[in-house]
Amino acid sequence: MDAIQIAPARRGDAARLASMSRRLVEAGLEACWTEDRVERERKNPDSVVLTARVAGSIGGFAIMQYGDEAAHLSVLAVEPIHQRHGIGRKLVAWLEDTARGAGVFCVRLEVRDTNHGARRFYTALGYAERGWVRGYYQAHEDALRFERDLRVRDASV
Repeated sequence: MDAIQIAPARRGDAARLASMSRRLVEAGLEACWTEDRVERERKNPDSVVLTARVAGSIGGFAIMQYGDEAAHLSVLAVEPIHQRHGIGRKLVAWLEDTARGAGVFCVRLEVRDTNHGARRFYTALGYAERGWVRGYYQAHEDALRFERDLRVRDASV
């Protein structure tokens, strides 16, 4: 596999990232991560919109908001052709390192209750299930809430 380049999103990436979110994350729901919303997050000083490029093309992305006490991983998507090649792990590691550098030691996220692959992925990265939220996804689907204490280093990451 070609080298994976992790870097903040560029101006002009928002349409591609919104399209990926619709296909890979928001399938079956109304689009939440529109091009405008992705671009607003890219410009927001309290957020990071991160891309993973493989051979110059976007293979994955993530969006995280940073607060004073916790960060929230809002969306992470990896194109199916690039899944299981470490892109998701690299995106999460970059975001976690940035959070640590900013003095934020807790990351929270939600996953669809039915997304068993994502549940295994985050558990393998050291995230712990912290609750269940009925109807979290547009009142249609339940979510599991996960959290990770970044002060605890996991050797498997």
